[in-house]
Amino acid sequence: MFRHWAGRSFSSLLARLPSQCAVCHAWPAAPVCEDCVARFAAPEPRCPRCALPLAREGAPCGECRRHPPALDACVVACAYAWPWPEGIAAFKFQGDAGRAAPLAALLASAPWVEPELEQADLVLPMPLAPGRLRARGFNQAHELARRLEPAKCDPTLLLRTRETPPQSSLDRRERLRNLAGAFALDPRRAGEVRGRRVVLVDDVMTSGASLSTAAGVLRAGGAARVSAVVLARTDATA
Repeated sequence: MFRHWAGRSFSSLLARLPSQCAVCHAWPAAPVCEDCVARFAAPEPRCPRCALPLAREGAPCGECRRHPPALDACVVACAYAWPWPEGIAAFKFQGDAGRAAPLAALLASAPWVEPELEQADLVLPMPLAPGRLRARGFNQAHELARRLEPAKCDPTLLLRTRETPPQSSLDRRERLRNLAGAFALDPRRAGEVRGRRVVLVDDVMTSGASLSTAAGVLRAGGAARVSAVVLARTDATA
């Protein structure tokens, strides 16, 4: 009991200690200071379904009105633009898992992220295929999700069933074909999403094909609502 109490006390103490801003390196500061959030991650009008930038806040974009996506809502913290790509790349590809905390703090600070997480029954990180997970050593989406909602985070319910070829040169339609059958629910637990409100968590959104495919699997499993919270989004429409 003492060890459990001591561990919780130490964690609480660490949470209150001053830190250095991951962007401007100001100290003492939040993991991403208020000035950097205001300067580099200021809220902007975006489509509530696909999170592409819009001229004004409000209705979904024309594409989402014509072809409603599987996601009920999508919220992003910032555009995939300087200074975020370098830090996200170090987090994902250089094994710098220590960046998870400041990046999760940035995501948590975005408007509408907290309400999405509060109403969720399940918070599911976008999964990696086993080979990619072994190569990286961790799933960056899981590292974000477990810091956002540790009690609701479940990294094993939604699975990546196979590796897919690189998607960077593909348009959205080709990406969707490339991802067909790439996600599935754990067959032993598939019923756990029925009637539940699910939030998907990811680090970077490009065309939205991966999130849309995963959301479709959750819809087929009976989820009542599927939304996504994403750290950064490109302005790509392809």
